[in-house]
Amino acid sequence: MEKRIQIDAVEPLAFKAMFGLEKYLQQSPLDKIHYELIKIRASQLNGCAFCLDMHTKDALKLGEDPTRIFLLDAWWETDLFSEEEQVILKATEEITLVHKNGLSTETYQKATKLFNENYISQIIMAIVTINAWNRIAISTHKPIQK
Repeated sequence: MEKRIQIDAVEPLAFKAMFGLEKYLQQSPLDKIHYELIKIRASQLNGCAFCLDMHTKDALKLGEDPTRIFLLDAWWETDLFSEEEQVILKATEEITLVHKNGLSTETYQKATKLFNENYISQIIMAIVTINAWNRIAISTHKPIQK
C-alpha cells in the first residue's frame, strides 16, 4: 500500500479537534458497547481496516462476545442483537450510506420509541464521528497498530 501523509503528525490540531468529539462521546451516557457496535459496523461499510482492527479489539476488551462481532456484518440474520441494538445498527447503516436516502423515517420513529432525544443525538454524533475517522484513515492509508 502506498505510503501517505499522516494527518495526526502533520496537522495535530486537526486531530485534537476530532478528539474533542471523542471526549464528548466518552463522557456522554452513550453505552460503550453501543458505541463500539456503531464504530465496527460503520467501519465495515466503509472498508476501514485501521478502524475495524482498533474497534474490534476495543469491543473485546469491554467484554463483547466475539460471535456478535463475527456476525455483525449480517446482524439482521441473527437473534444476537437486542431491539435497541438493531435500531442503532440500522441507523448506522442509513447514516453511513447517506447518499442512498439517509436516516429513514421508519428507523427514526423506532429510535424515538426506544431512546430519548439526548440518546438519539449521541447515537447520531457517534455515527458521524466514526465516519469522519474512517475517511481520514482510508484517505491516508493509516497503518494498523501492531
